[in-house]
Amino acid sequence: MTLTGQQTGGAWESERRLTAIGRTALSVPARQAVIDQQITPEHSVLDYGCGRGDDVRALQGMDIRATGWDPHFHPGGCIGPADVVLLTYVLNVIEDPEERRRTLIDAWRLASETLVVSTRLTWEKAKVKGESFGDGVITSRRTFQHLFSASELRSYVEAAAGVRCVSASPGVVYAFKRDEARLSYLARRIAPAATWLASDDAASAIASVVDYTEQRGRVPRMEEMPAQMVELLAHLSSSELHRLVRSSADLDKVAEGGRRSTLTTLLFLGVELFNGRGPFSCLPLSVQLDVRAFFSSYKEACQRSDRLLLKLRDDAYVRGAMNGSRVGKITPTALYVHRRAVDHMPVVLRLYEHCASIAAGRPQEWTIAKLRHQGRGVSWLDYPEFDTDPHPRLRSSYMVDLATFKTSFASYCESENRPLLHRKHEFLHPDDPNVPKYRRLTESELRVGLYANPHLIGTEQGWEAELLRCGRQLRGHRLIMRK
Repeated sequence: MTLTGQQTGGAWESERRLTAIGRTALSVPARQAVIDQQITPEHSVLDYGCGRGDDVRALQGMDIRATGWDPHFHPGGCIGPADVVLLTYVLNVIEDPEERRRTLIDAWRLASETLVVSTRLTWEKAKVKGESFGDGVITSRRTFQHLFSASELRSYVEAAAGVRCVSASPGVVYAFKRDEARLSYLARRIAPAATWLASDDAASAIASVVDYTEQRGRVPRMEEMPAQMVELLAHLSSSELHRLVRSSADLDKVAEGGRRSTLTTLLFLGVELFNGRGPFSCLPLSVQLDVRAFFSSYKEACQRSDRLLLKLRDDAYVRGAMNGSRVGKITPTALYVHRRAVDHMPVVLRLYEHCASIAAGRPQEWTIAKLRHQGRGVSWLDYPEFDTDPHPRLRSSYMVDLATFKTSFASYCESENRPLLHRKHEFLHPDDPNVPKYRRLTESELRVGLYANPHLIGTEQGWEAELLRCGRQLRGHRLIMRK
């Protein structure tokens, strides 16, 4: 968190050590890296500018080989190459732009596989009080803060490292030494690894392979299977396994799985082009096998995905995809889709949302994605009590404009009149188990006239006034007479 303070223009010296805070849990960037499997027990980790060392201790408690260095708190720490280097909340406290850049380059050189960079963002401007200095602010504690925008941080790291970077979440950027690692990370985000049925004998292992084939639309290669399953099936040749699977699998399910895999591959290749396309050999093995199974060639797959990406520029096409979507609530300006339903959107809309997340980071906490159909912008809205509150209140909103890559954040935690939701079932997939309950509530509210003044009911106070007018109150997801 802190690197060396220095005299600036002979007039002021920063107190960077004061920016290091104590933590009882992993920092947001370190936690994100663990969630994204960028930090695992197989990786060595260096926290470069570790501050008080709380992330190092927390990672060590997870049996991860983590070390840290900080010029004030841990000057004796070992500075040496590591698989993963954390540079968390360091760049924003360095007042000298040239030193800031050198620090980033030094961290990149120390990383063998991945550099994780995080900074404070411009939406925190209201929390940083002080006087303007250089490209930031001197605070009353004699500390310096340069607040980055999400797109500025990504571009800044890309320029210093000379590689394509990915925004893992707002204010957290990953830079990868190898294209294979970047593409594997993208593949996990877009198409999580298949789940295998538990197997303890050859028969159950074959059943698991059949299940995988129905989900994916093709028989898996041995290299894709869990090690235990490979041992259980070692007595079978490849042709024997294929014959057994084909005789047992439901052909309609296999065909449907193939269609899903084709669309997922196009989605991945579209996002890959948006983030920088690599050669076929750099793709994860499962994606390579999908390309070979469902396309005539890698060239054909890339051409189809390129056309899909180009369609994002066509307002009429995007609006048509939204109107034809089986999920989500469409308004005059946007489509709103619940987190549980986004994977059921048409592939062009999934590509739309993924491109925004790669450009500026998808927040860890969100409930509903809002996709504009005029202009290109995605917002992630957080309604933490969506499933328990019949009309959940909005806690925060994070938006990225894909035309300019500008981002904005709004918190409603302190608001006395928060926006709230109605017709919850419309945001979900029709097969979601909660849809019948939510639909019944909407129908009962319609019957008593609660939606007669739609311009009033979008906020807490307006909604409460309409409940009073109609003589009703809510008990869970039931509408009852007001006592």
